[in-house]
Amino acid sequence: METTDWAAVQRIVPELMGVLQNRLRILQRVNALAPIGRRALAQAMGQSERTLRSELDALKQQGLLLTSTSGVTLSTEGLTLLRQLEPVAAALAGRSDLAWRLSQALAVANVIVVEGDSDVEPWVTERIGSSAGELLIDAIRDGDVIAVTGGTTVAALAKSAPVRSGLRDIQVVPARGTVGETVAYQANTIAAELAEKLGGRSVMLHIPDSLSQKALEQLLEDPYIQQRLPVIRSATVVVHGIGDALAMARRRHASDAELALLTERAAKAEAFGHYFNAYGEVVYAMQTIGLRLTDVDRSRLVVAVAGGASKAQAIAAVAQAYRIDVLVTDEGAARRLLQMKSELDM
Repeated sequence: METTDWAAVQRIVPELMGVLQNRLRILQRVNALAPIGRRALAQAMGQSERTLRSELDALKQQGLLLTSTSGVTLSTEGLTLLRQLEPVAAALAGRSDLAWRLSQALAVANVIVVEGDSDVEPWVTERIGSSAGELLIDAIRDGDVIAVTGGTTVAALAKSAPVRSGLRDIQVVPARGTVGETVAYQANTIAAELAEKLGGRSVMLHIPDSLSQKALEQLLEDPYIQQRLPVIRSATVVVHGIGDALAMARRRHASDAELALLTERAAKAEAFGHYFNAYGEVVYAMQTIGLRLTDVDRSRLVVAVAGGASKAQAIAAVAQAYRIDVLVTDEGAARRLLQMKSELDM
C-alpha cells in the first residue's frame, strides 16, 4: 500500500493507525532488545505496564511474540512480519520523507532512517545495524570481498545480519588494523562473525591501526602482510562506520600535538585513517595498513552506518569526501543534518 493510501485510511479510521503504529513500535523494540522483561519494555516504550500488557497479549495471540522466563522475544512469524511492515512503519512515522530529503541534501542515493536517536537510546544502534544487515545480505553476490571497519554500529550489523546460504567464494576482511581494546568491536572480530553468517571465510589482520613510518615500512615487507593486503584492497563491498574526528583520535591515543593539529585544521570526521574537514577535504592522514580511499572508490557498493545527532557533522563531512551508496542512520542524526542544511541555506 502506498503512503497516500495509508493517509486515506488514517482519515477514515485514525484510531486504527494509532494502534498499528504502537504495535509496530513494540515489535521493533522487542526485536532490538530481546529478550526483555515487560517492566523494562514498558520503560523503553514510555508506557505503563498495564497498557503494555494488553498489547503484548494481543500480539502473542497472533503468534508474533514468544514469552519465557528470560523475557519477550519475536517469533519467526513476528520477525518476518516486522520486516514486511518496516516500509509501512517508516511511511507512517514520516521517516520515508525524512530519508528522501536527507538523500537529496547529502547526494547519497539510498538513505535509510530508523526510529530514535542513538545518543539518547543505545538500542537504536542495534536498529541501525539490523536495517543495514538486511540490506547488505540482499546485496551480496558470489565472489564478493566485503571489507568491514570496527565500531559498535558495524558490530551490531554483523550480530543481527540474517544467515544467508548458497553464496559462493565470499571473503570478509578487516578494512584496517585494530582500534581500541574491546575485542567485540574490532574489525577482525566483526569480519569473522559476518563471514560465518554468509558461509564464507574471513581474513585476519593482526596489526595496530596506527603505525610509525619505520613500523609501516617493515610491515609492508612482511610476507604475512603481503599475502593479505591485496585481498583487502580488492574489496567489492565496503561497510564502515563514521567517527567524530577528535573522539577517534583520542581512542587512538593521539598526542596533544596531533589533537591540537586536528583542532586547528577543523577536522570533523574520521574514516579509513583519514581526517576530514566540513568540506570533505583531507586535513590529516594516519600511517596505516589497509583499505585506502582509492580502494573504496573502486568498490561496487559502499555502505555507511552511523547514528546520533552528535554524528551529524561527521556524516556531512564524509558524504562530501567520497562516494557513499547507502547511508543507514537514525532520526536524531537525520533531523540534525537537515537542520544544518537549512541553516547553511539561510
